[in-house]
Amino acid sequence: METNTYHIPAMLSETIEGLNIKPDGVYVDVTFGGGGHSREILSHLNERGKLIAFDQDEDAIKNIIDDSRFTFVRSNFKYLKNFLRYHGIEHIDGILGDLGVSFHHFDEAERGFSFRFDGELDMRMNKQSALTAAKVLNTYSEEQLADIFYLYGELRNARRIASVIVRARAQEPFERIFPFVETLKPFYGKDKEKKDMARVFQALRIEVNKELEVLKQLLNQSMEALDTKGRLVVLTYHSLEDRLVKNFVRSGNIEGKIEKDFYGNVLSPLRAVNNKVITATDEEIANNPRARSAKLRIAEKV
Repeated sequence: METNTYHIPAMLSETIEGLNIKPDGVYVDVTFGGGGHSREILSHLNERGKLIAFDQDEDAIKNIIDDSRFTFVRSNFKYLKNFLRYHGIEHIDGILGDLGVSFHHFDEAERGFSFRFDGELDMRMNKQSALTAAKVLNTYSEEQLADIFYLYGELRNARRIASVIVRARAQEPFERIFPFVETLKPFYGKDKEKKDMARVFQALRIEVNKELEVLKQLLNQSMEALDTKGRLVVLTYHSLEDRLVKNFVRSGNIEGKIEKDFYGNVLSPLRAVNNKVITATDEEIANNPRARSAKLRIAEKV
């Protein structure tokens, strides 16, 4: 089968090393995408090993691997536990999550992920979902919009942005990217325009795809799914995701609430394999700019 890989996997060797793959183990790639990480995992498995890969994006189907050890699940990874049960799998040896949006998505104007191209304000990873960026912009209240831009985009002027959007949509609903970008341009000088516009689009994308909610569900389910000494390997690309993963690894819970024993030792079902976050080398960043913002955290279930 011809491979249609639509991005270079970030920190490939580091993630595979982090999984500490057992040749006959069972592994899950919750963000299959172009299949780069999955192919490398399969190369470390023997005939008894298994790999299950999740992806809700129909474009990922083009990259499905023809291998009897491989099972593709076209669904959101928040359903991890359900599908493991369906396939009769009680515990797994490792979970890999590469949470970033690929260049493939940013470069397709009709997907609406990038402010560089004009296209519909879509931003859905799952095209069957009813919620689009346009729907968020045209139907959410001013307060809801302000919360999204402040919490998910970390924009200090979130309330002013929300107010301008509500006034503008009363004249004409937002449907396409460029008119929306033009509405926001007065907020940003040339020096910060790209950075701040990226935060606006990040906030919308997180809301449309409920990214933080599904990440929380994945992390919680990982505790039930992983076998003892099973590895949780997560690549994040912005501070909101990284903070969630970091706190979860430290505490074993979404709230990040630290519990200690009588001697002051932290009680957690996880052990951080890398106490310091792993980032891409300069050499990799030169070949794969997407890796520039990537942060890798690895934990082992104890």
